[in-house]
Amino acid sequence: MNIGLIAHDSKKKLMQNFCIAYKGILNKNQLFATGTTGRLIEEVTNLSVHKFLAGSIGGDKQFMEMVERQDLDMVILFYNPVMIDPKEPDITAIVMRCDQYNIPVATNIATAELLILGLARGDLDWRLNLK
Repeated sequence: MNIGLIAHDSKKKLMQNFCIAYKGILNKNQLFATGTTGRLIEEVTNLSVHKFLAGSIGGDKQFMEMVERQDLDMVILFYNPVMIDPKEPDITAIVMRCDQYNIPVATNIATAELLILGLARGDLDWRLNLK
């Protein structure tokens, strides 16, 4: 499965910790991330991450193109809802595209854990039939 990972600056450490905790599941899948987030994940996990540009310079748009092509099977997107910064990836647009194309998306750690554990159990195997 193809998993998209995005984290605003204030949530990058949370994304790193999430990827450390679920490295055993993540390493069986293809990972895609905006540039800085991908680099930080690789540094702490040694997982291979396909990196786009940094979100602020177009990586979020590259990410959304992949969503629109339905090339992602799930998206984990950690952001700080009280600190919206125009330099950060456009959360609303990404979530709306995921909803439009029926791609599971988690915007907090609780939902991300449910998705990743569901992935490990095979609960998202139905996505394989879409391809």
